[in-house]
Amino acid sequence: MLSRTAENLFWMARYMERAEATARLLTMGQRMAILPGAHHRDEWRSVVRATGAGHQFPEGTIVTESDAIAYLMLDLDNPSSIRSCLLKARANAKSARTMLTQDMWEALNEGWRKLDSYDVSEARQQLPALIDWVKTRVMTFRGAAHSGQLRNEGHDFLRTGSALERAQMTLRLLDVKYYVLLPETEVIGGNRDHYQWTSVLYALSGARAYHHVYGGTYTPWQITDFLMLNRLFPRSVAYCYDQLAYRLNRLGGWHDARGDCHDTVQDLVVGLESQDSGEIFRRGLHETVQNGLLMTNRLGAEIAQTYHFG
Repeated sequence: MLSRTAENLFWMARYMERAEATARLLTMGQRMAILPGAHHRDEWRSVVRATGAGHQFPEGTIVTESDAIAYLMLDLDNPSSIRSCLLKARANAKSARTMLTQDMWEALNEGWRKLDSYDVSEARQQLPALIDWVKTRVMTFRGAAHSGQLRNEGHDFLRTGSALERAQMTLRLLDVKYYVLLPETEVIGGNRDHYQWTSVLYALSGARAYHHVYGGTYTPWQITDFLMLNRLFPRSVAYCYDQLAYRLNRLGGWHDARGDCHDTVQDLVVGLESQDSGEIFRRGLHETVQNGLLMTNRLGAEIAQTYHFG
């Protein structure tokens, strides 16, 4: 397979995953913003910070829902906005068209300019419907790939991009909750703390799965254990790292060659296997998450280097 084709598949999956993750972040922002006193706490700034875009809004000003929707959903100058991600995913798909099934292409192609017709006011009024539309588009694409794509190296590059992006977003959501949304230590364990933690679970569609594993008790330690270390939940960091290790090992076999990315992903898997949630909190959740983001970014760069992207 040409490196350019592999890169297109890898980034197409990343952009689709990022579009869905940003939609989930907006859902989380809405849930946070309806809490009593939210308009004094600048909840939407936490959401834009989770995407790494906090510097786009001056400190000392309140980031509004309209600001977040404009920047995270519609702004073409923001390379990580939902609109930008869907456009880039389709452009990647056009360049790797022969590697896609008809269903995958239709999932990307159907309604791909839908967001062009919305301004901020209309998008805000119809936000739940637009978020559902984005999630449906991504899940349809994912289902089409799962059910019809050959399990060749193209599929491995697709799944590698998806797992890498998903691990990053779970880490960022955890950081939003612990580091940004809750600087007031006096409310830890209170109703708002409980609501914020459960909002993280809902944003990741993990509330029911969490309840199945831990029952009806919600604690920061158990939720962190679930989202960081549970190897059965498909949005946990541990599950994503396992998937990355599996896919990269297969790619190593296809190419009969290994690179730095293969060693790094094994270090990430082993590193999480040796931890529990108590150790994560003793070390500091924010520090653990930041190190995870750093290592995941490094892994992405090493994958690009190993397979000659760009």
